[in-house]
Amino acid sequence: MHPRLQEIMIYLDERRAELRAAVDAVPPGARQTRPAPDRWSAAEVVEHLAMVEGRMARGIFAKRIEEARANGVGLERETTPVAVSFDANPVLDRSRPRTAPEAVAPLGAKDFDTAWAELEQVRARLRATLTAADGLALGDIRHVHPSLGDMNLYQWALWIGSHEGRHAAQVREIAEQMAVSKRS
Repeated sequence: MHPRLQEIMIYLDERRAELRAAVDAVPPGARQTRPAPDRWSAAEVVEHLAMVEGRMARGIFAKRIEEARANGVGLERETTPVAVSFDANPVLDRSRPRTAPEAVAPLGAKDFDTAWAELEQVRARLRATLTAADGLALGDIRHVHPSLGDMNLYQWALWIGSHEGRHAAQVREIAEQMAVSKRS
């Protein structure tokens, strides 16, 4: 596997482990419970992540890679790390609340186990799509992010991991709120 793609896979795996640890801090019976009426439950956070990553895997990665292949994208010649090309801080910063677009807002109709299984399935699809593109110049394949601007596919993958990191922090907040509520 190309070193840049390997770096991406490691980053995605680290963020997923971070999310899993955060979810495991929420008691299984409370993962469907919203900590406040205007906050998502842990299950809803996972449902949202599956929706977002699924859209990215199909709509950006698969589509852009297919287009790039059809247009004769070259082989990856760069071996420098890609993480330095993406500032994750604006994504990870939870001091600025964000509202999810309606298309990726959780419906709250899925139990945690179903939502987690879907998240794992979309990650497997994303990994398969990226692995099938191993060796291609993913840094030359670009797509505009609505608020972050023009990004290449490596940066988009880093965004997915950072987005998951942002929501891992949210789930840790949920766990803390539930612990405080239980003590009260």
